Parts: sequence; structure tokens; C-alpha cells
Amino acid sequence: MRSRDTYVKEDVDRAAITGSPETAPVTTGPVPAAGPAPNVRVAPAGGHAWCTDDTRDAARRPGRPRSERAEQAIIDATIEALGECGIDGVRCEDVAARAGVGKATLYRRWAGKEDLLIAAFAAMKHPLPEPRGESVREDLIVLLTVIAADTDDPRFAQQYALLHGAGERYPRLVTRYKEEVVEPRRELVRAVLRRGVEAGELRPDIDIEVAMLLLTGAVLARGKHDSTAAAPGFVDRAVDELLQGITPR
Repeated sequence: MRSRDTYVKEDVDRAAITGSPETAPVTTGPVPAAGPAPNVRVAPAGGHAWCTDDTRDAARRPGRPRSERAEQAIIDATIEALGECGIDGVRCEDVAARAGVGKATLYRRWAGKEDLLIAAFAAMKHPLPEPRGESVREDLIVLLTVIAADTDDPRFAQQYALLHGAGERYPRLVTRYKEEVVEPRRELVRAVLRRGVEAGELRPDIDIEVAMLLLTGAVLARGKHDSTAAAPGFVDRAVDELLQGITPR
């Protein structure tokens, strides 16, 4: 006869697989160093595990090196599942089936559902190039052009809606998304502005944070409220308008 402890354990394992916020709380991971994001891989942050004892053992067993193709297939499958089912509907069995891989492949790469979701949300953004450091204006235009391209992706509105709605049910998922995906991208813009101050291209008394938010906010807000692609020269005009107020006179 199966003991009560066995049933309790199965309930816990089931909750971990479904990622229920009530029974399997997530944890906040460290903020990675600033750099080109999100092409920096998101490392597991010790969040809730989503596999049973048998699959944990499978995850620990040595095997063939991880396949980049399989990893991309899993990310694509997760994005697809998010679009169809939302955050609550993402299940490891479904993702593995969509990607054509075994569940153990998921467990070897991502410690839990939260880690996989962060990686999927990050993959929806274009990686930002490293600024050349020769001209503040040119560096800002290059960065903001990529950010604007994110808003032209039809998945942008869906991603925003999913994360905005997840704030109450998955607050630490949203916190990790901001720290690991959004902040490194913002830091690249801040770095360009700080370098401009040091080089004398920008006034020494400017508020770096406000300037960064004005720049990124201009392109992101347009994308949230206008489903059409940005008009040619939009980013250039946005950068030039701000620079008129923060360059030396």
C-alpha cells in the first residue's frame, strides 16, 4: 500500500512541474555583469526544480555534450507554448514534445521552469551590439535601432502583456526578468552616456538615469501604442532631440 508520504511527495513533484506559484515559489537570481544582452546565457539561479527524483538522476548522468540545436528548439518551443498557453500553461512535457527532445535535455540545461521562461523571454529580444565608443550619437542610434526593432516584432506586445499580468502571481519571475534581461541592456545605454560625459560630448551635469529612460522610453512607448513599424529616421530624430538638451552649449 502506498504511504501518505508517497502521495505528499508526488503532490510536491507535480507542483514543481507545473510551476504553480502557490506551491513552488521562485527565487531571485544575481544580476549578471553588464554586457551585450540577451546573448549572454541566463544561468540557473537555484529556483524551484521541476523534475522528479527519476529525472533528476537522469539529469545527473553523464551523456553527450549539449546540442545547441536542441537548446534552440527548446527555446522556440517555449516561446510557442507561451503564446498559446500563457505562463501558467507552460509544461515541461509539452515543451519537450514540441522541441522533439527528451525531458532530461531540459533538466540538464535549466534547473526549473523559471529559468527556462527567463531564457525564452530573453530570446525574444535582439542582442545589442557592443558600442564602438567613437561617437555618442552614433552609438545611441545603433543601440536604439535594435531596441526599436524589438518593438516591431509582433511578439513584443504579447511579451509585455504576459509579464505585466504575471506581476502578482510571479513577482520574482518579473524581478529576475528586469534584472537579468532589461537592466544589462539599459546599462549599455548608460555606459554610452557616461563615456560621452567623460569625453566632453555631453554636459557633466546631466542625469544619466533620466537621459537613459527618455531615450529607451521613446522607442518602447511607440512600439506599445503603435503596431506599425517605426518610420525611417525615427530613432535618429529621437536621439537628436535629446542631445539638443544635454550637449554642451
